Amino acid sequence: MTDGHSTAPSATPVRVFLLDDHEVVRRGVRDLLEAEPDIVVVGEAADAREALARIPATRPDVAVLDVRLGGATGGDHEGVEVCRELRAQMPELACLMLTSFDDDEALFDAIMAGAAGYVLKQIGGSDLVAAVRTVATGRSLLDPRMTSRVMDRIRGPEPVPETPAPGELDRLSPRELEILDLIGLGLTNRQIGERLFLAEKTVKNRVSSILGKLGVGRRIQAAMIAERLREPQQGNPP
Repeated sequence: MTDGHSTAPSATPVRVFLLDDHEVVRRGVRDLLEAEPDIVVVGEAADAREALARIPATRPDVAVLDVRLGGATGGDHEGVEVCRELRAQMPELACLMLTSFDDDEALFDAIMAGAAGYVLKQIGGSDLVAAVRTVATGRSLLDPRMTSRVMDRIRGPEPVPETPAPGELDRLSPRELEILDLIGLGLTNRQIGERLFLAEKTVKNRVSSILGKLGVGRRIQAAMIAERLREPQQGNPP
């Protein structure tokens, strides 16, 4: 008889990539996963830039991504942005978000970014192994303690920000207006940078500035504003 977490090793090992800015965490997760006969860690990274460069090259089945790079003081869910960009490039990749924080906002954003699962770092070792195997098979996995809260939020409407008055939009530079329009089209920071020939870090800083000037806290709210600004233009005859 087998327990609920063990599975027969597959003929082809599950290939896993690790992103976490803490070396001790990466080493611990690597040791845990590589103790399993059906899992192999093909690479690791300490920051988003390194992960975005190495993951497409190593072609893992699962990317285990730290949600909040930079520790507890990091204001951005940078790991979620990595998930979003990887999923745009590699739709077959399963992203498993790993975090120390019970954070509804991060969980919501991770799901919207296409993450296959979201677990807390307090998870037991055997449960983490089972989570990796679960998402590797194409199934979705969410921490049961958080599922009901985020599902209620997803079912409910996203708070719609007010459309800024024309004078308020004057606070945005022409370049920021371009970036806002591309946010509305669903482009990632990397894709916007490629479109406008800007460094990804420059785009990230510009996006933060745009959110501040528009008085919104989330990227999706800026996208909704961009869509509403586009609607009158779409309705005008050429």
